[in-house]
Amino acid sequence: MGSRPSAYWARLPGATRGIVLMLLSTLGFSFMHALIRHVSAELHPIQIAFFRNFFGLVVFLPWFLRLGLAPLRTRRLKLHALRAVLNVVAMFAFFTALSLTPIAQVTALGFTAPIFAALLAMLLLGEVFRLRRWAAIACGFAGALVILRPGLVPLDAGSLLTLGSALLWGLTLIVIKLLGRSESSLTITSYMNILLTLLSFVPALFVWRTPDAQALFWLLLIGVLGTLAQLAVAQALKETEATVVLPFDFCKLLWVSALGYLLFGEVPDLFVWLGGTLIFAGATVIAFRESQLARARARNTAGTDPGAL
Repeated sequence: MGSRPSAYWARLPGATRGIVLMLLSTLGFSFMHALIRHVSAELHPIQIAFFRNFFGLVVFLPWFLRLGLAPLRTRRLKLHALRAVLNVVAMFAFFTALSLTPIAQVTALGFTAPIFAALLAMLLLGEVFRLRRWAAIACGFAGALVILRPGLVPLDAGSLLTLGSALLWGLTLIVIKLLGRSESSLTITSYMNILLTLLSFVPALFVWRTPDAQALFWLLLIGVLGTLAQLAVAQALKETEATVVLPFDFCKLLWVSALGYLLFGEVPDLFVWLGGTLIFAGATVIAFRESQLARARARNTAGTDPGAL
């Protein structure tokens, strides 16, 4: 009996499995964002970030115990450290934004991360852009302007922190791209979990407030949901093409809008929906192009790379 669900899952088309996993990831991230907002009424966002990383590391402990130190073999420790520093500062900024600004607005502005990454890839890696990617970048930043409406409404700290975190996430994606040239995804993930926990621990001590049992449960849930959502995204991208599953990432805005309304009485205005749609459209075009380029690189190296056999 226990094998029937797994057998049914295995018979589903890869695209269907990928879409289901992506939808589950959007639910996981959305509930995580709502829980961060809820717990931030009691604990500092930096302390919440530490517990998110700590409990995320706990989820991976069986993996580390089974594999030992093998995933930690690397010659690019400095690059792993740089990635972790960028990542943890981005996390601090994003979690603080969730404590200050309606979660739907934070989520919509957070979609700018791949747009920043595309622009940084051109500036730092010398990647050549065609008209389509320039149009996608313009579309994304136009969406951010629609949400922020500078000069018409005051710029709030949470929105600026979200854009700052998106810029840092973009830089992180560039570093991951560099690491991916020589490091396995296993090594990259292992260092991420360990270093993020260590780097977030010391700042958390300066704002530490011992959580009660209920808060500790929410923190555990934040760590587990965030980690499982990340794993779901990774598996979704293994099941099928990125172009199939990435459009469903927009569901995050739907879920967080519903949660924001039900839990905090937040109602996103028309500008958040319009701007979020523009940002997501630009980010999706960029993601599609990245997927096409990755497939082209794979075809070009398939005959010569021993790892492809």
